[in-house]
Amino acid sequence: MDGSSSRGSRSSERTIPNYRLGKPLGIGSFGKVKLAQHLLTGHKVAIKILNRHMLNEAEAERVRREIKLLRLFVHPHIIRLYEVVETNSNIYVVMEYMNRGELFDYITEKSRLKEDEARFFFQQIISGVEFCHHNMVVHRDLKPENLLLDSKGNVKIADFGLGNVMRDGHFLKTSCGSPNYAAPEVISGQLYAGPEVDIWSCGVILYALLCGRLPFDVDNIPSLYKKIKSGIYTLPGYLSPGARDLISRILVVDPIKRITIPMIRQHPWFREHLPRYLAMPAVDAMQMVKKIDEEILQVVVDIGFDRSQVIESLQNKMQNQATVTYYLLWDNRFRVSSDFLRAEFEDSSLNNLGASISSHSSERHTYVDYQDLCSSSNLQAEKKWALGLQSQAPPCEIMTEVLKALHSLNVCWKKIGHYTMKCKWLPQFPSYSGKLSGTLKDESVIFEDGNPRLLSYTIKFEMQLYKARDENYLLDLQRLHGSPFLFLEMCAAFLAQLQLI
Repeated sequence: MDGSSSRGSRSSERTIPNYRLGKPLGIGSFGKVKLAQHLLTGHKVAIKILNRHMLNEAEAERVRREIKLLRLFVHPHIIRLYEVVETNSNIYVVMEYMNRGELFDYITEKSRLKEDEARFFFQQIISGVEFCHHNMVVHRDLKPENLLLDSKGNVKIADFGLGNVMRDGHFLKTSCGSPNYAAPEVISGQLYAGPEVDIWSCGVILYALLCGRLPFDVDNIPSLYKKIKSGIYTLPGYLSPGARDLISRILVVDPIKRITIPMIRQHPWFREHLPRYLAMPAVDAMQMVKKIDEEILQVVVDIGFDRSQVIESLQNKMQNQATVTYYLLWDNRFRVSSDFLRAEFEDSSLNNLGASISSHSSERHTYVDYQDLCSSSNLQAEKKWALGLQSQAPPCEIMTEVLKALHSLNVCWKKIGHYTMKCKWLPQFPSYSGKLSGTLKDESVIFEDGNPRLLSYTIKFEMQLYKARDENYLLDLQRLHGSPFLFLEMCAAFLAQLQLI
């Protein structure tokens, strides 16, 4: 029976539509990866084969997560997902074939890279990470093992199984990724916004590229975590002043003080020998595919597809054989040219479209919280209330005003992390008796310092200041316990007390 099942599995692998399976490329966490040839174009792809019956619930969720996120991206430094084919027994994930393997193996082979080569890789990594963040995705597991090299030696970010969708006002809390590359706030179990943890991992990768070793590398996990949390590492003397400065600005324990991607882009070391196509800001993924290449479209039509149906499928971002054929031809046409990446970004009109960034204004905004991972087609709001404001004032100045406002409202607080506090507030007479008189009947009252307070109306909330995009700082308040209406009452009083420049 086992033998029959095995033969059936091998048979189904050989008969996946439109592809000829070839040699194994490796065995991953959830299945094997094989080289394959797309029959219509002749181009090579890598197919990840996942046995449905071998995946547990957590593994299946990670696979679904990666597929959802990869569908968002069309970028020269992010691995391309062409299509997903499902059968009763297997899931086939058809992806871009990266024939030069992992960046980890390249670093191991070279011991350490010269600064020009390390910079070349780092510029491409930052471009891909920036693109993820502009599309509201945080990777959370950046490391050389998840950075693949194509035939031209260009880096592509892969393995989004631990990635997540970001929403302003909603913090992530999952402690995940590889310990050596994890940011201090992640291993400490603190809430984090997202981009700052990827930036820390990029700093560790840059250190590895330049030094051939990791800045935090201890076999004992508690000792490793202690070094990461304290930011203890050494910089070799052979590094240039520019490289030393950039690393030291990235590997900063306090996420508020850590350098951002726009700041990295302006750093002199990063800007040296920067290719023109990488000097442009991140481009919206869906906008990039709106401009259809007429030459490639004609090739697809010549293969036998209906022209109007191909255009409609591309415009509606459908996954079918016509679009798979188009994108395989598109990718491989540019790949044969030495300047294909530059050509891919020739049209400057595509700059900075789609996923817009937060306003520069310091005006106050309200927003609702979202689930940890949202469907790209249907975002479901959590049953939480969140309130926040944005400011470009320095963090220390913001927190000074915050503490003054909390003190004036008799809010108790406890620091739980970098610019993070848990707070408790009890409504007090007579200040709120007029406003809340309709809701105070028959409620238990306690007295603190001679002031009556409503025990049953205790409001508990969490407050965190974090760095948003465009050098804005976002102060987020999230209700943990208590009436949402009283929470809003408290927030209104808090905002009225707050005086920000």
